[in-house]
Amino acid sequence: MKLQQLRYALEVHRHGNHISAAAEALHTSQPGISKQIQLLESELGFEIFSRKRNRIVGLSEPGREVMSIAQRMLADADNLRNLGEDFTSRSGGSLIIATTHTQARYVLPKVIERFVKKHPAVRLGLRQGNPTQICELVESGEADIAIGTETIRDFPNLVRLPCFKLSRSVIAKLGHPLLQTKKLTLREIAKYPIITYDPAYSGRWKVMDAFRNAGIEPNVIFGAMDADVSKTYVELGLGIAILTTISFDPTHDKGLRARDASHLFDPSTTFVALRPFSYLRTFVFDFIKSLAPNLSAEFVKAALKKSAG
Repeated sequence: MKLQQLRYALEVHRHGNHISAAAEALHTSQPGISKQIQLLESELGFEIFSRKRNRIVGLSEPGREVMSIAQRMLADADNLRNLGEDFTSRSGGSLIIATTHTQARYVLPKVIERFVKKHPAVRLGLRQGNPTQICELVESGEADIAIGTETIRDFPNLVRLPCFKLSRSVIAKLGHPLLQTKKLTLREIAKYPIITYDPAYSGRWKVMDAFRNAGIEPNVIFGAMDADVSKTYVELGLGIAILTTISFDPTHDKGLRARDASHLFDPSTTFVALRPFSYLRTFVFDFIKSLAPNLSAEFVKAALKKSAG
C-alpha cells in the first residue's frame, strides 16, 4: 500500500467521483489513477468505490472508512514533513492562506505586512473564493488555513475559531438622499435598488433576514462576489450597497459615503479554519495571533487537540 494510492482515491472522491478531474488536479493521467486505485482495492480485498458499467458512482460502505483513514494518514505524512522543516529550516517554509475578497483586500494587508517583516523567508500564497470554497481548500489540503465568514454548509472535519465580528454599513453615492435621512431604517433603505453580496456569503443572508423579519421586500438588483465590484456599480448610480463597514475606504472611495447600519443588520463573524490533525509550524501560530490577538498558540493548540481527541 502506498500513500500515493490513498491520495489518488481521496482526490477522486473529492472531485465528485470524476477520475478526469482528479487527474487534472494531480497533474497525472486517468489510466494511471485507475490502475493505482485498482491495485489498492486488490490489496485491501474490497472495492473502495461503487461502480456501474465501470463508472465510479460513489463510495462503497467500507470505502467511506477508507476515506476517513486516508485523510488522517495523509495529514500525518504532511505533519511529518512540517515537523522536519521546523527542525531543519526554522526560518523558511510556506503558508497557503485561503480567504475571501473582503479579508484579502481589507483585513489581511496589514497582517501580512507585519508577518513578512517578521518571517521574510516564509513563502506566502493566497487562494481566493467564497467562504465555503475556502474551507473546502483547507479540507482538501490545498491550503493551510482559511480566513472567512460563515459558510452555507457545516465542515465537521475542520476546527473553526472565531476571530472578530464585521458590522455593516450602507454605501451610497455622494449626494444620495439616503445619506441625508435623519433616521436610517429598513423601510428607508428598501426605497432604493440594493447591491449586496452573492448568496454564497453570510452578508447576503443577514441582510435578507433583517428585511424578512421586518416584513419588507427589498429590491436587490444583484449580488456581487466582492465589495469593490459592488462599489463600482454604486458609483455609476445604479443603487446603494449594503456591505461590511471595513469595505469602505474613505481614501479611495472619494465619490462614496458610508452610513453605519450596525443597528439594522447582524454582523458576520470572521473565522480561522484549520485541519484538526495538522502540525502547525511556529510561524503559522504567529500569523493567526497577528490576525486575532485572542487566538494565542496555546489556545489554538488546545482547540486542535480537543477536536482531534
